[in-house]
Amino acid sequence: MSMHPTGKPLVHTTTTPGNGHHPWTRYVALGDSFTEGIGDPDPQSPGGYRGWADRVAEELSHGTEDFAYANLAIRGRLLAQILDEQAGAALELHPDLISLCAGGNDVIRPGGDPDVLADKMDSLLRILSTTGATILLFTGPDIRDTPVLGSVRGRVAIYNENLRTLGARHDAVIADMWALRELHAQQMWAPDRLHFSPLGHHTIAIMALEALNIEHGLKPLVPEPLDPKTWRQARGQDLVWARSHLAPWVLRRLRHQSSGDGIIAKRPMAAPFTTDLPETPGPPDNLTS
Repeated sequence: MSMHPTGKPLVHTTTTPGNGHHPWTRYVALGDSFTEGIGDPDPQSPGGYRGWADRVAEELSHGTEDFAYANLAIRGRLLAQILDEQAGAALELHPDLISLCAGGNDVIRPGGDPDVLADKMDSLLRILSTTGATILLFTGPDIRDTPVLGSVRGRVAIYNENLRTLGARHDAVIADMWALRELHAQQMWAPDRLHFSPLGHHTIAIMALEALNIEHGLKPLVPEPLDPKTWRQARGQDLVWARSHLAPWVLRRLRHQSSGDGIIAKRPMAAPFTTDLPETPGPPDNLTS
């Protein structure tokens, strides 16, 4: 079960079912670990992770009897892989709502060119637009305070500007994580400091629903203040993080491996929202993006 930083359950936090009327009956989510829900563990969810997209789908399902949801996202996927592997599968599902967050794994790699990525994203959006579906397009978060990733903040900002231009070109709804200041709180991030925590996914789900202009029952949650740490304690935590998460991530890059190797989409078919689905292969040890 997903947990709030206080240790209280965070899963299924809808206090009252969202009763906002909306036009969508088939929602398909595309992307990488962010959309798969990594960082938000939940044994009741397919693949063992919940995430913002499942939370959004659950809210959209309230009061819509024929609502169906598929999540094609797989951790570690690059933009070209999402284009090659997920776009065609999405078309076959005939969605009327598509969410897309892609390119983050490309931007953070050495040499990741946000303008080249924008051209690939343009091609992907052009394909998805043929469905006539509403497209919810995510910008990347502001990673200024994130170890290692903070060094590529400028590239993320440029890519985000490109995404906003593409969103206007393809009439997409922008889910602006960069502007979501709440994500600056340390409690919004998972222990690997690369993915969002249950609290982060919950907060992003609220933002996504509001970007779609949907009434919902999710309530904002405020993280508990962190206990102050001495320099020695903070340094010790940094060393543990580097050994447990950063080193395996770097090693996989050197070996040209991905955390998504051998993983399949947790919800490959459009079906009514439920947590009672067949299990998909679980995560490897030392999981990062």
